Amino acid sequence: MSQATNQSWGGRFSEPTDAFVARFTASVNFDQRLAPQDIQGSIAHATMLARVGVLTDDERDSIINGLKEIQGEIERGEFNWSVPLEDVHMNIEARLTEKIGITGKKLHTGRSRNDQVATDIRLFLRDEIDVIEVELKRLREGMIELADREAETIMPGFTHLQTAQPVTFGHHILAWQEMLARDHERLLDCRKRVNVLPLGAAALAGTTYPIDRHVTAELLGFDRPTENSLDAVSDRDFAIEFTSFASILLMHLSRMSEELVLWTSAQFDFIDLPDRFCTGSSIMPQKKNPDVPELVRGKTGRVYGHLMSLLTLMKSQPLAYNKDNQEDKEPLFDAVDTVRDCLKAFADMVPAIEPKKASMYEAARRGFSTATDLADYLVRKGVAFRDAHEIVGQSVAYGLKTEKDLSEMRLDELKQFSVTIEQDVFEVLTLEGSVAARNHIGGTAPNQVRAAAQRAREALSAFKAGA
Repeated sequence: MSQATNQSWGGRFSEPTDAFVARFTASVNFDQRLAPQDIQGSIAHATMLARVGVLTDDERDSIINGLKEIQGEIERGEFNWSVPLEDVHMNIEARLTEKIGITGKKLHTGRSRNDQVATDIRLFLRDEIDVIEVELKRLREGMIELADREAETIMPGFTHLQTAQPVTFGHHILAWQEMLARDHERLLDCRKRVNVLPLGAAALAGTTYPIDRHVTAELLGFDRPTENSLDAVSDRDFAIEFTSFASILLMHLSRMSEELVLWTSAQFDFIDLPDRFCTGSSIMPQKKNPDVPELVRGKTGRVYGHLMSLLTLMKSQPLAYNKDNQEDKEPLFDAVDTVRDCLKAFADMVPAIEPKKASMYEAARRGFSTATDLADYLVRKGVAFRDAHEIVGQSVAYGLKTEKDLSEMRLDELKQFSVTIEQDVFEVLTLEGSVAARNHIGGTAPNQVRAAAQRAREALSAFKAGA
C-alpha cells in the first residue's frame, strides 16, 4: 500500500487514497490538541484490559511506558505528526507500535476511533471547564468586591438609555454579578453531562471482549459509563450545551462591554480604565480606546456562530457516528479559547475600574431622576397614584422650562402643582434620600448593596466548596 493510505485500515482497499482527499479528510492539524487526553484515555484503557485479562501485565506496562515516552516527545516538540495517518489517535498508535512493536497494536482491542474520540473530547472539555470556572470565579469575586467598595457611589440608572432613577454603582455591578452567577450554574450543570464515559461503546454496538467500563470510568474520573452504545459515539449534545453556555456568557460580557465603552466616553465620563487595558490612535494623540471591552463585544459573534455551527452539524445525522462529526472540534476549540480569554481579560480589568464619582453624581442629578420619588411622596400623603403621576409630570415640564431639577425648585414652586407638598419633600428629592429609600432585598440602598454583596460572597464560597 502507498504511504498515502492509512495503514490502520488500508487492508480492504485496492488503491491508495488520493493525496488531496487525504489532506481534505485529515484532522491531525487541529485534533493533535487532544494528544494529552488521548494518551490519558489509552493508559486507562490498557489498564482496564489488563484487569480483565485481555492484556498481560507486561503488555500493559510496555504500552503505558511507551505512551508516556510519546507524551514527552509531544511536549518537547519532537513528535512527527503525519497527515496520511489522519488524526491524533492513529499518529500516537503508529508511534507506539514503532516504539514497542506488535504489542502496540493490541492497544486498540475493544475500542474504536469513534468511542475514542468521543472520550478524548469529553476529557478535553472537562479539563477546560475547570479552567474556565476558575476565571469565572475570579471575575465574580472582583465584581463583588468592587460593588461592596462602591455601595454608596451614586449614578443614574437607565431604562431605554434614558435617565430613570438614581442607583448606586455597587448595585449596578451586582446586577452584572447576578448574570454571571446564572452562567456559573449553567457551566457546572453542563459539566455533569460532559462527565460521562463513552469508551467501550466501540464503533457503535459495543465489543465482544469482556471489558469493564466501570473500571475505565473510575480510572478517568467519569461519573459513570454511557448507557447506550449508539448514542455514546454519536452524541455531541455536551459540546452544543457548552457552546450554548458560552454564547449566553458572551452575551452577558458583551452587555457589560457596551456599558464600559459608553461609560469611558467623554459624553458619559463615568469611569476610567487603566491604560494597560486600552490602546491609542495612530493619528489622534488624545485617544484612549477601550479595546478590551470592544474586542470582547466583537468576539461574541464568533461564539454565537460556533453554537449555530454545531447545531447545524448535528441536525440531520442518522445514528450512529458520521464523518461530519470531525467538524465538531474546531468550533468547540475556538469557543473554549474565546471564553477563557474573555473571562481572563474581564477578571483582570473589572477590579481595576475607577469610578468618577463626581461625574456620576452630576449625571444622576440631570434628567429628573427623583420624579418617581415625588410621586411616591404624594401617594403617601393620600393622593391617588394617577393624580400624583400627573402632578409630577407638570412639575417636570416646569423644570424643563426653567432649567431646574426638582430638588432645585423652591417649595412655593412645587406647591403650585399640589398644595399637599410640604417642606419635608426635599428629604426624598435628594439623590441620597432616593437610593436610601429603596431599602429592601434587591433594592439599591447602600446597606442593601452591602448585604447583597455578602450573600453573593457566601454563595460563591459554596461553589468553591462544591456545594
